[in-house]
Amino acid sequence: MATYEQITYNSPDGAQIGKAATEKVAFYGTVPVVQRAAAIQSASVVSATSYISVTSNLAAFCAEVAATLTGLGLWKGEA
Repeated sequence: MATYEQITYNSPDGAQIGKAATEKVAFYGTVPVVQRAAAIQSASVVSATSYISVTSNLAAFCAEVAATLTGLGLWKGEA
């Protein structure tokens, strides 16, 4: 029978990892990092007026998501 360790105590308000953007967190043994801050996070990918802008914004958005997940250790990323 498998045994698992719970990281919460089942609070009715939920669970939180990292109380502030400056608190470092990590997963799967990676080095803990603070929350990433990038201009693309505040930009709207869908509000661009031209196809080129949408393509550029979408590519930048995807790259930022991949970098964030990789930095946290939630995505393997580049070897």
